[in-house]
Amino acid sequence: MNHPAALAFAGTQHESVRAHLFPGDGLEAAAILLCGRSAAPRIRLVVRDIILVPHAACRIRRPDSLTWPGDFVEQAIDRAEAEDLTVVLIHSHPGGLFAFSPADDESDRGVMPGLLQNHGHFHGSAIMVPDGAVRARCYGQDMRAMPIALVTAAGHDISYWWEQDAVAGHRAMRPMAFTSEMSHELGRLTAGFIGVSGTGSVSAEQGCRLGFGRTKLIDFDRLELKNLNRILNSRLSDARSRRLKVEAFADAVSAYRGEGVAEAIPLSILTRDAIVAAGQCDVIFCCVDSLEARQIADLISSVYLIPLFDVGVVIPIRDAGGGVPAIADVCGRVDYVQPGRSTLRDRGVYTPESLRAEYLRNTSPLAHSEEVAAGYIPGIVDEAPAVITLNMRASAACMNEFIARAYPYRHESNERYARTQFSLAACEEEFTAESSFPHSPNPSLGRGSIEPLLGMPFLSLRSGVQAA
Repeated sequence: MNHPAALAFAGTQHESVRAHLFPGDGLEAAAILLCGRSAAPRIRLVVRDIILVPHAACRIRRPDSLTWPGDFVEQAIDRAEAEDLTVVLIHSHPGGLFAFSPADDESDRGVMPGLLQNHGHFHGSAIMVPDGAVRARCYGQDMRAMPIALVTAAGHDISYWWEQDAVAGHRAMRPMAFTSEMSHELGRLTAGFIGVSGTGSVSAEQGCRLGFGRTKLIDFDRLELKNLNRILNSRLSDARSRRLKVEAFADAVSAYRGEGVAEAIPLSILTRDAIVAAGQCDVIFCCVDSLEARQIADLISSVYLIPLFDVGVVIPIRDAGGGVPAIADVCGRVDYVQPGRSTLRDRGVYTPESLRAEYLRNTSPLAHSEEVAAGYIPGIVDEAPAVITLNMRASAACMNEFIARAYPYRHESNERYARTQFSLAACEEEFTAESSFPHSPNPSLGRGSIEPLLGMPFLSLRSGVQAA
């Protein structure tokens, strides 16, 4: 039985738990995390729901000890059984000790057997210190405490707390952006790249050279001669043999990073296996030109609590007179989506109407006989547009946005930069704050791999249906 490798919070969830565990009185407090899971082999626990144990309900609350009613554990078991969730008991250490105390060990020995007897293969416990850092562990049927290697929270900033950095109750300092120490930490993370074509190959190349320890490359398409002017690491021989894009890219990465860093997943993101693979990542970069693929990436972010960076480019045209086309603008967009706040759907990147229109365009050309297929330059059919400079500009902005979140370097709060849009024609760059976007209720948050996958019947394990 694989044990969890990571515990993930949405930023909003982490803020809620921290506010409850540290009400300002210097006394310990408790909460219960009900977690979904990603699939094996790399299991990530993702917070689905939270039970906040009322301070007044605790029989003892001291700076270094806590006793709270078992009724809340019973409540957690009932809710966990209903959705096959994992229970993680979390409490505060107001004094800042970043380690499990002997009293914590004794408490787990008393509670965990009952949890395991009632439901599930493993459950866990965690501590939080005043600055919000979390350390966690899990127990299987043998009741051995197994440290969870990584705890992460994806908010305006992306936080990482590593078990191996917790020494004698303290934590190592966070790396500084753009340093070799940053690359060393990236070496512990898994990044997913959905789409490895124009913007995707550039983004993945940056990610691999920055140092991500593992990259999952998801793309079903094959190389053609028309791709060679904008897909990095593509070769004439690859195009002539119509080699899979992800396989050609993974081979190129192995030449400078070694074997095993880049994993080629030659599937559409609309397939179950590709979604399961993406759900094991720590961060996802969405580099696609399909609204349906963006919708799936959006859902993966919510379901598995993975920070999502979505990048897109377009070159709108205008009529310069006499039916002569001219460049109207040269645009790029980067959206950072943090689980628990506004989604790509909330932001209007796709809508039910636009998804339906795309579906009709792909499956019923006659329904769109008067439309010109959208591409880099809407309205102009160009098999090999010369857009690598635009792709590189947008992809660099996307990767720098990730660095700004994980290794903050901006002078202002990252909350102000949920979306970045640039116009090369106007030499302008605009930013939209997270608070400017609407935020709809999100029932998918922290769902994990509960069937049907992503809440979509066609992805059900029992459906036997896969998207091509």
